[in-house]
Amino acid sequence: MSLLEIDQLKVTFDTRYGQVTALDSVSLAMDAGETLAVVGESGCGKSITALSVMGLIPQPPGKIAGGAIRLAGEDLTRASEARLRAMRGAEVAMIFQEPMTSLNPVFTVGDQIAEAILLHQDVPRDRAWKDAVALLERVGIPAAAARAQDYPHQLSGGMRQRVMIAMAVSCRPRVLIADEPTTALDVTVQAQIFDLLNEIQRDFGAAILLITHDMGAVSEMADRVAVMYAGRVIETGTADSVLDAPQHPYTRGLIGCIPSLDTAGDGLAEIPGVVPPLHLLGAGCAFAERCLHVRDTCRDTKPRLTEKAGHHVACFGAQEGWL
Repeated sequence: MSLLEIDQLKVTFDTRYGQVTALDSVSLAMDAGETLAVVGESGCGKSITALSVMGLIPQPPGKIAGGAIRLAGEDLTRASEARLRAMRGAEVAMIFQEPMTSLNPVFTVGDQIAEAILLHQDVPRDRAWKDAVALLERVGIPAAAARAQDYPHQLSGGMRQRVMIAMAVSCRPRVLIADEPTTALDVTVQAQIFDLLNEIQRDFGAAILLITHDMGAVSEMADRVAVMYAGRVIETGTADSVLDAPQHPYTRGLIGCIPSLDTAGDGLAEIPGVVPPLHLLGAGCAFAERCLHVRDTCRDTKPRLTEKAGHHVACFGAQEGWL
C-alpha cells in the first residue's frame, strides 16, 4: 500500500459558466522517501491537486465530486474538519509558492514556527521556541537565534523560503508538498533550496510531492514524474524514462522548451497556443488544438492512460504508434 494514494479524484467548481471540472479522474501514488514531481503549465491542476490533499479546497464553490485521497489507507475525503486540522502540519505539510503571502507579517518568524510546533505537540512554549531556533539552524539560516526575532519583511526571499521549509518540517510530516518552492528565487538560491529538500528527505524519510513547471527541477529532485494538462494526468513514469523518452506530444513540448547552450542562437522554443479554459473543454483530448499530430479521433474521444514504453501515457498517437 502506498503512503499517499490519490485515486480517480474529481474536483469541480461552480463558476459563472456553470460547473467546471478542475480535476478529472486524477490518480497518483507515493511511497515513503520518494519524490514525485507533478509538472505542467499554469492552470493544469497541479496546485488544486495539492490543496485537495491538504483539505483546503474552498467548499463552496469547490467540491470533491468523486474519488479518494488515502493517507496510509485513511480516506481524507471522508475525514471531519477536526481530523483534517490535526493532519495538516503533523502528517502532511505544505510549502506554499510565495512565502511573503504565507507568513504572517506581524509575528516574528520564530513565533510562527513555534506556534506550528505548539499546535501539534504537547510541549512548553520555551521548548517550542528552542526547537524553532534549532530548525532555523537546520535549514541553513545563519545567526538563527537572532533571526528568529525578525519579521518576514526583514528576510530575503531565499531566507523566507527556508523559514517556510522549517515550519513545514517542524512536526516531521510523512508527506511534504512543495508547491513551486523556488518561485522568484535566483538560480543559485534555487539550487540551495533543492539541496535542502533532499537533505531533509534523507533525514526525515518524508515523501515529497513537488509541484513545478521547471523541468530542470524535475531532473534534480524527482524519482517519478506525472505530467498534467487541463486537469488530467496525461503521462507518468520514472524521471529518467519521461525525461529521456517522453511519449506525449505535450511532454515533448515541455522538454523541448528547456533552454540550452546548443540552441542559444535559435531563440526560445514554445508550445503554440494556451491551455484551454476548463469550461470550453470538448469531448476529445484537451491538447488537440495545440498538437502537431492531431487526428479526428483525438478531437472526438479522450484517450485513457495506457502503458507504453515503460510508463503510462494518454495519447492515441503514442499508443497506436503514429507519432
